[in-house]
Parts: sequence; C-alpha cells; structure tokens
Amino acid sequence: MNIKTTLATLAVMAVLASCSKDNDGTVTPENPGNYILTVTPAASTGVADYLLTAGSLETGAVSTAGNGVEQDGTYRYYVTYNDKFFSMLYGQGNPGAVTAYNVKDGKLNKLTNFQTETVQAFAPVKDDLLLFKISRNPATPLSTWYKVNTNSLLITSEGTTNTLALTGNGELAHFSWIKQVGDKVYAPYFTIINNSFATNYPDSAWVAVFNYSDMKLEKVIKDDRTSFIGRYFTDGLALTENNDVYAFSASVAANGGKLTSTKPSAITRIKAGTSEFDKTYYFNFEEVSGGMNITNWIYLGNNTFVVNATAKAEKGAYVVGTTVGIVNVADKTFKKVSGLPNATDIKSLTTNNYTPKDGKTSYIGVNLKDGTSYVYKVDASTLTATQGLKVDGGTITAIQYLK
Repeated sequence: MNIKTTLATLAVMAVLASCSKDNDGTVTPENPGNYILTVTPAASTGVADYLLTAGSLETGAVSTAGNGVEQDGTYRYYVTYNDKFFSMLYGQGNPGAVTAYNVKDGKLNKLTNFQTETVQAFAPVKDDLLLFKISRNPATPLSTWYKVNTNSLLITSEGTTNTLALTGNGELAHFSWIKQVGDKVYAPYFTIINNSFATNYPDSAWVAVFNYSDMKLEKVIKDDRTSFIGRYFTDGLALTENNDVYAFSASVAANGGKLTSTKPSAITRIKAGTSEFDKTYYFNFEEVSGGMNITNWIYLGNNTFVVNATAKAEKGAYVVGTTVGIVNVADKTFKKVSGLPNATDIKSLTTNNYTPKDGKTSYIGVNLKDGTSYVYKVDASTLTATQGLKVDGGTITAIQYLK
C-alpha cells in the first residue's frame, strides 16, 4: 500500500465493542482501570482478541461477556509506549492495521487506525515505533522499515535494507526482534535459506547495528559460542540499568524439520559502551538448569529476569516453555518458581507480560486446559507465583499497563 495514501486516510474510527459507549467515543468497561488484558474469546475461531481493562491484576475478575473492545482481524500483537497501547494486525502477507488507544478514567479510548504492510518485528525507538517487514525470498531481498511517530501517530519515513547482502553467507537475515541501544538500533537475526526457515548456519549469533537517524547499517556483531539470539517473533535482547545488553539463545536453529544447533541454550553480553560480545562473559543456561532451554524472558530490573523454559524432550523452534523461573545474569543463577498450576494442567502461558520493573515483580497469564484463565503475580524475591485476577470467557494473550 502506498504510504502517502495511507497517511491521507488516517482517521479516528469508532470503537467496535459489545459494551456501552459514551458520547465522547470512549468505551465504558465492566472493570475500569489502567491494566489492559487481551483475550481471545472461548469457543470461537477466526476472531480477534478482545481488549479488557482492570483496576487490579491481583484480585477480582473480568469477563468477555458483554464487555471489552472487539478488534478487527484475527492475529494481533501488542506494544505499549508513550502512554499509548498499540495493537498491530498480522495480515498473513496482506496489509495490517495499526490501532492506537489510550486510557481515560479507566476507559479505553481509540485514537487512530491505519494500515501498513504486515511486519514481523517492531519496537519503540526514541519517539517512534520502528516496524520491519522482513523478506523471506532471496529473489526479492529488500526488507522494508517504517517509522511511526507515537506523538503524531503518523508514518514519518520508510526505507529498505537488503537482508541478503547483510549476511554475506548466501542466506537472508531474518530479525528475531529489534531494540534501541543508545542512539543505535540492535537487530539480532538468524539466517534462512527461504520461507522454510531452514538454515545451514545453526551455530552462530549475529546482531546488525543500525544508525537510527538514517537506518544505515554500521556493522554486524557476531558470536560463535551460541546459536542465534531470541526466537522467531521473540525479543532475545535486554538492556540493564547500566546499559549492558544481555542476549539469550534458545538453540533452536533447524534444517529439514530437525533442530541442528550443537550449541547450548546460553546467555551472552555486550558491555555498555562497546559493540562486541564480551568474551569474558558466558552463562551456560542449559548446564545450570539441568538441560533446559530458554524460550522467552522479561526483564524486571536489577539484573533479574523471569524466564520461560522447556525441558530437552519438549524443545522446539516454536514451543513456549511452561516452566517459569528466575534468572540473575550477574550471579549466573536459575531458580524455578513455585505456586503455578501443574504443567500438565496448563494450556498456555502469555509471553507478552507486564512488569513495573521493580527488580522483583512480573504478571503473567496462565490459561488452563479446563478453560479457566488467571493472572499470576510472580515474585522473584520469594520465587513464588500467586493467583490473582480471574479472566472469564477466553484465553489471555497479553497483559499491559497504561498510565
């Protein structure tokens, strides 16, 4: 879609919702508050998440019945930035909508809805959201980026990156995610032969470093101690308070439908003020955890992460672990959390979660096979998870917070 045409058609649209609407276009929720939960309705197929609000994540209940903002499109992904909640449609190759909301007096307020191309990586950078539509065809290797200003809610610029030329090994770079580090953009990637996602290079990690102002590639950082960083559509980089960058590898590179990396799941570091992997730091997570691999993490602050992990027998390129634990990257420790339901009872855990970044607290969604769903508070200081808000009528897919 032509970006100029897109910008010309930007407009604030009425909220489609099954609950009451005020004259100012905001939605009156059943449980007003500044927490936002995205929920896929139960017993439904081919429908998008509902957006629900809550005043607390630790007590009470919310429901999709007669409540919530129903979104357009089936697959949605979310990011909160600059006091706005962005809902992004994955269009399966078609253009995807970007919808922005804020919260007024505990009510969701739709600000805008517009279209871009479907993107596979996105993250806040300065005042923008940087979006990347990533090529999977070596015959058309240009991957397109867009900058969406989170103040004006307009696409302010766009450009391309040749992700075949970037690697120099005959395979395409596919960014697992992107991250602002200082005035640069760090884009960890794995290399793929084509849209099969197979690779002949399973035992290396790469980070492309871009100058954000013009998105010119400055360098590629490489490390052969791990497989690639993160996973498909999974952020494997984290920036600590002293500006060190930590990276996890799940060790899930594949070829011919089989996992092929010989490297363990591990955590590496790029020290503040440098643009190389720190060869003095290596945290062999697989060894410390007794053979597990990290599949996802969220940074709480104070060198502390909540991680999802899988046992060796469960390991897969797209498997989200139901084992939850606490990693301290300074101490190189991993400790499991108690208080969650039995793994055999868990249908899924959310990977888009909220933390106040107090160094100890995170909230995750736990969806059970019996159809019930809860938010659990994870306390890293006590290694416990406590059942909180109940969500009726659907599966939790994300937990966010807006001021």
